[in-house]
Amino acid sequence: MKKIITLALLSICFSLMVSHAKAFAETIKIASIFAKTGVAAKNNALLFEGVRFAVSELSKQGGLLGKKLELYEYDNMSSSIGSKVAATKAVNEGVIGVIGASWSSHSLGMAPVLQKSGTVMISPTSTNPKVTRVGNYIFRACFIDPFQGKIMALFAQRELQAKTAAILKDVRSDYSMGLFQVFKENFIKNGGSILLELDYKQKQRDFRKQLTQIKEIGPDVLFIPGHDDSGFIAKQAQNIGISAVPLGTDGWDNPNFLKKGGNDLQKAYFSTHWSMDVKSEKSQSFVKRYLQQSDTDKLSYEPLAYDAVMLLADAIRRANSLDRGKIREALAQTENFEGVSGVITFDENGDPSKSAVIMEIVDGAFRYYKSFQPQ
Repeated sequence: MKKIITLALLSICFSLMVSHAKAFAETIKIASIFAKTGVAAKNNALLFEGVRFAVSELSKQGGLLGKKLELYEYDNMSSSIGSKVAATKAVNEGVIGVIGASWSSHSLGMAPVLQKSGTVMISPTSTNPKVTRVGNYIFRACFIDPFQGKIMALFAQRELQAKTAAILKDVRSDYSMGLFQVFKENFIKNGGSILLELDYKQKQRDFRKQLTQIKEIGPDVLFIPGHDDSGFIAKQAQNIGISAVPLGTDGWDNPNFLKKGGNDLQKAYFSTHWSMDVKSEKSQSFVKRYLQQSDTDKLSYEPLAYDAVMLLADAIRRANSLDRGKIREALAQTENFEGVSGVITFDENGDPSKSAVIMEIVDGAFRYYKSFQPQ
């Protein structure tokens, strides 16, 4: 009798083990790595939300390849080291792909870990070109900094008919210096003249010396590739009577830019990744669905995080496999993927070819001007 009971118990245990293994095999693990603590936490919260929304929609559609989705969220503590630790945890958990990080320095901290493990990573918002150069498993859903520099040079010349420009750049910022160089090269290449290049340093607040020099030469446009400090500079330029149209990039696309002077500008333009007012059916449908389940009435980075998840999902479907190598290959072959933030085709580096959004500032208010892509 004992033998019969023992065999029955073993049979039950074996059945439970098989059932557990089957359940494990029927899930697809995805991770998101952004900041929940530290200086980047407030901004990164929007990216966590965008990922959750995408995973929720995929789950309502039945998951992927007939399997349920599991989302693991990791806090990179607003640091490169924290990002590396989070990526290691995600790899140990056996995730099929990682969405993140946001800041380029954070992405550069985690990318080598994911590349070494053969785990696909898609950053929604890291614009530094070095990120995807880490390896062939690293991708992004946003355009890169050099693209913005080129876009704004062409926009100034084609849309504003600018023939001359001055540039005020932050010498302590790789972001600012990289954009300055690309803008300069493209503006000159297309027949324009850079009349003056001046420097400033982060946390500087008095720009009268530099701006007085700019006023004396009277350029058509003033390119200020910075972050919220650019609002302060552009306001001072306007206050001393500089007629040049201020131009910027996605560093302007934050509330602090407005607080530090952007809300006083009469006229300015900057490039960014997306706007709620983009007229595409894909974008407008997303906005409607998202606002129905959210307390907010304004979206920012959520669509880029959403697109990153959907790019991974699309690659998994096309690979028809959970083999990481096949998923990476399918992702690299992505062409004309219609995302919320634009139509995406990956180049050989894992960077998307897509249009930029040009925002116009009129009497202190941001508004969508147009989508713009060089031909």
